[in-house]
Amino acid sequence: MTTSEPVTTKLRAIPSHRRTSLAAGVLYLLTFVSIPTLFLYDRARTDPAYITGPGPDTLVIAGGLLEVIVALACIGTGVALYPVVKRQNEGIALGFVGARILEAGAIFAGVVALMSIVTLRQAGAGNDALIIGQALLAQNSWTTLLGQGLIPAFNALLLGSLMYRSRLLPRVLPVFGFIGAPLLIAGAVGMLFGLWGPVSPLSGFGALFLAAWEFGMGIWLLVKGFNPDAVARLTAAGSGTSGGTER
Repeated sequence: MTTSEPVTTKLRAIPSHRRTSLAAGVLYLLTFVSIPTLFLYDRARTDPAYITGPGPDTLVIAGGLLEVIVALACIGTGVALYPVVKRQNEGIALGFVGARILEAGAIFAGVVALMSIVTLRQAGAGNDALIIGQALLAQNSWTTLLGQGLIPAFNALLLGSLMYRSRLLPRVLPVFGFIGAPLLIAGAVGMLFGLWGPVSPLSGFGALFLAAWEFGMGIWLLVKGFNPDAVARLTAAGSGTSGGTER
């Protein structure tokens, strides 16, 4: 018997829903690795002449790499959770997966904008690139607003409703998402209409509540997993239906 066989046997002994919760928990925690980009992107976002200036681009490139990881983790969370949450409501579960993919796409678009600035800077584009740089920064700002501000709010409402109704997780966790999502949506809409800037109390509090929801869910999925009774109920009630249960 090879040394890998005992490991494989142990993995097979873990219930499938527990393996799903472990994968989803790790992926949700991975979505927080982009926090350092607040500092890594600082000069590129605040200095209008960054595209024409000297110096290394290591910090911006590192931030872009972290955001790529986050985008892939976003897709992974949707794919990992779908087989379980679809038993509650397949339509909402599909909407959640689609929204996660859309969120990842917006993140990629923002990274591409900043990497384009890096490319022009390294090519020595000079003062002629200042207007292009401002346009690329504007694109990054709007994709950040939508991809990491507005869309996550809808994700919280979709997944939160599934988790709340199914009781797969303690109901207090999705409540954080239910509080944070409307605040984020209001903050984004207010910015769209010029009522306030990118940073506002509404957006700040909304981001904190949403972070508590997603980080708390990631930790719970990793350490405790899904509620076994809820998994058993969903399996019995929705295994042969497309719409799941709406309790």
